[in-house]
Amino acid sequence: MTTHNILQYLDPEGTPTQTLPQWCSSPDWLLRCYHYMVLARQFDTKAIALQRTGQMGTYASLLGSEAIDVSVGLSMSSEDVLVPYYRNHACQIIRGMPIDEAFLYWGGDERGNASAAMQKDFPNAVPIATQSLHACGVATAMKVRNQKRATITLIGDGGTSKGDFMEALNIAGVWQLPVVFIINNNQWAISVPRKIQTAATQLADKAVAAGIPGMQVDGNDVIAMREAVDSALQRAYEGKGPTLIEAVSYRLSDHTTADDATRYRSNDELKEAWEREPIKRLRNFMVLSQFWDENKEQALLQEINQLIQQAADDYLTRGIQPVESMFDYLYAELPDHLIEQRDWAIVRAMKGGSHYQEGE
Repeated sequence: MTTHNILQYLDPEGTPTQTLPQWCSSPDWLLRCYHYMVLARQFDTKAIALQRTGQMGTYASLLGSEAIDVSVGLSMSSEDVLVPYYRNHACQIIRGMPIDEAFLYWGGDERGNASAAMQKDFPNAVPIATQSLHACGVATAMKVRNQKRATITLIGDGGTSKGDFMEALNIAGVWQLPVVFIINNNQWAISVPRKIQTAATQLADKAVAAGIPGMQVDGNDVIAMREAVDSALQRAYEGKGPTLIEAVSYRLSDHTTADDATRYRSNDELKEAWEREPIKRLRNFMVLSQFWDENKEQALLQEINQLIQQAADDYLTRGIQPVESMFDYLYAELPDHLIEQRDWAIVRAMKGGSHYQEGE
């Protein structure tokens, strides 16, 4: 069995464990990273509050994975393509999706699934692991066109047990595709713990059978995440093929708002995981490095709270979608039988009273 040494630069207390990369001598990237990590957590808090008060649908929290999403979002170029799963809203926001449209998606509004700001990026994949194959399709197009671009796709640890994921690794290795696979190993596939989900010593070992590089990274360490993602992207840009990154984190939340993790996870385990969480780790390092303090912290929290509240207000005051929108986003050209159903739905909605709003 092949094993990997985990890449880490900051321990849970934010203390360096080895010589830091040269770029860490300037605080600019770390400050930007911290801004988005705090924004991600505040977005998460507001989204759960909206769901609990019946103002939004079932929501998949990103609590504990902020360092993964933010490092990926900040490392990607505008020409790269993101193929996400349902826990990557922070990455999408960094890449341009307005915060209110991220709320829209979780509110069940299709306008949040087709944001103009997403450009070439894919919408969220809810079916487990299908996005891995989609990413290979995108990367194949990049290679055929001889473009210096890459595709990044993310997946949870549970998704790595799906055939779609292994098939994607295989074809990426055979065709040497410019794709980066990132596993958010948050230790729980809903209620199934990592230790009984797969016999692999490390999820990064799954790269071996595909003949591609695999590495394990401390997913709570933004510096380690940036180094790993930058290296993998550079390999892809240079035509050297795919990389698999296992980012070790911990899901500090329920799987979704429809889940209750207290039924299968101990409080002691959760409490221990909070000691390793990414935001506190980066904040401690910045304070240690003397470019962060309590005044800056409070100013940032106030700024982000205002941003999130304004986005939530914009989401809540957005007009209701017309009923025909459930048909309009399915096909480029709607089949005849769905045209009939669409017309029927419009008539029924109009008969239903004043709630109907005609589409644009």
